Amino acid sequence: MRIQPRQHLLDIWRATARYSWRDGKWNWGGRDGSNSISDAEQLLSILLPATQVPIFALDRPDTTGHRIANALRTIGDVHAIPVRMVGILTDYYERYLDSKKQPVFSGGSYFRVSTPGDLPQQQLDLDIVDSFAVSITLSLATTGFARVFRETPGGQPGQLRAEIDRLEELASQRLTAAMVGLLRSFAVSTFAVDSEEGQALLRTVNQGNEDDEPVAQRLRDALQETTASLGEVLIGSGQVTELRARPSDLYECGWSWGVIDNAPPVKLEDPKGPAIHQPSGIAQNAPYLYFTVLALDAIEDLFSERTRVLNLLNEEQQRLTRALQLRWDLTRRYWATVATFGDGTRWPLEDVPWRTTDRDESDYYTLLATSVAAKGLAQQRGSDLELSRIGSVLGELAQRARITRRPTQSDPRAQALHSPGVELTLEGSEKYGDVRLVWAVSEFSSLLLQRTVVIAGLLRDVEQRERMLNLADRAWDHLDGRKVSDLQLWDQPNTVFPAIKTFTEPSWYHTERVVQALVTTAKLLTQAPLVDNGLVEHAAALLAEAEHLYDLELMNGSEPSHRNDLGKSLLKVHLQLTRGRNIYRSLPATAVSLASESLRMLDELTTARQERD
Repeated sequence: MRIQPRQHLLDIWRATARYSWRDGKWNWGGRDGSNSISDAEQLLSILLPATQVPIFALDRPDTTGHRIANALRTIGDVHAIPVRMVGILTDYYERYLDSKKQPVFSGGSYFRVSTPGDLPQQQLDLDIVDSFAVSITLSLATTGFARVFRETPGGQPGQLRAEIDRLEELASQRLTAAMVGLLRSFAVSTFAVDSEEGQALLRTVNQGNEDDEPVAQRLRDALQETTASLGEVLIGSGQVTELRARPSDLYECGWSWGVIDNAPPVKLEDPKGPAIHQPSGIAQNAPYLYFTVLALDAIEDLFSERTRVLNLLNEEQQRLTRALQLRWDLTRRYWATVATFGDGTRWPLEDVPWRTTDRDESDYYTLLATSVAAKGLAQQRGSDLELSRIGSVLGELAQRARITRRPTQSDPRAQALHSPGVELTLEGSEKYGDVRLVWAVSEFSSLLLQRTVVIAGLLRDVEQRERMLNLADRAWDHLDGRKVSDLQLWDQPNTVFPAIKTFTEPSWYHTERVVQALVTTAKLLTQAPLVDNGLVEHAAALLAEAEHLYDLELMNGSEPSHRNDLGKSLLKVHLQLTRGRNIYRSLPATAVSLASESLRMLDELTTARQERD
């Protein structure tokens, strides 16, 4: 890959520290002001690499590399950085407590309206799934950072230890509240086959222009296991009484934009745990694909290897995780089934753009659908052929969005994907104001990069993976050119699309998404390279021939040693062949190189002996 995630992440750290740490304190906010989501994204621009890429770890100052610490030198030296991060993180968690010391998850300055005007505070204070999701990611990162830093060899001074304990307590409280919020935001929307929603869903899955009823029945059959399992969803929201009463109906499941209307409270079983305020919901009881993908990604963090190894969840949180994991699994299976439904000739996912049941369509929805389909194939151990089909869709989306093609001035559709993005109407939000709120999503380029790298990591075929990595490189070239030049942070789309207005402040929404993509790329690069079975056989054959010729040299009386040039050459051959034999199954290309070098050296020895004779 041409992408160098280590260097790019260091550059982002340097720019983030320079922008955020001024006059000895952390400055919140960016282009979109300060709110519970943007401020978390600002922190995650540093904390994601620090907690998910080992070489960026900040929680053990004695092992932090010089270049890593140097990128954040604006904040302090290697020992001051984690101490100040404790204070900054504590400030965040305390900022988003209400007067009763309860966590708040408001969208604030991220909320938009279709017509200009001031929003009432009651609407600005509405909870939203985006905040629940980012809070899970941030709180897990915070808790892991705090636990490791607390146990640094030599211990921490009493006051600092108390501050770390306080931070962990705040993060745990917010984590529990965010998990409860996600449980109460889960939605199952049912509708008749002949309804507008049912007809829209059938138009999406019916790629063979068949009659509706046979397609609807096959879809119900394909979803039979998921439908039956939905009956186990008992905590929070997502009840399926209507689906049970009318089994011929179709449905969608996933996450709405906030706590759904009439969502029951979640009963917490730990009497010693903090009380969690559970306000009444107002969100439409129907899933939004954007918020569904956000929730799925966040829930994955709850049962990740890092969460398990560091034991980041208490008993209450483990119980909530099991409930969320059930919804994660059902939702993943539902959307993967719908996206790849049919006889395999053409998937609904490949019929770009994706159409939602409320009759909206966008390339952005297709990109979101690829995310869920990839999760489904990853769990089902999908074939390289299936994964490469998703990769082809990503390649088409990159062209349509003018990421891998030259943008034109007469393509407003592609330009709108990047700014202002897709605007989601938050149905139900009008209950606390005169207008419905709008949520703008414009992360198309960074999300495409991140999903491309994910697909590359799942592929086992060398050529297919190379194709996806080439697409990732081109997507990065596009993103790299969209930095706000004076800040070296994101996003400045008018460098590619001149008709879009110029921005002077960084967007933490975009910057954190770029960081996510680079972290995913860094994880991919730390994996062992793919193994080509043909190359393994080739390496074995070369090693066998080289070992045979080496044995002949020994039979001729030559000996590996340090005493003369011949002995040194044989000793080098012996070491190379031993190394090659040890690695040829895992690193066949390297073994081929070692065997080839050994064969060359042995041939030179044979030729020299023949000339002497």
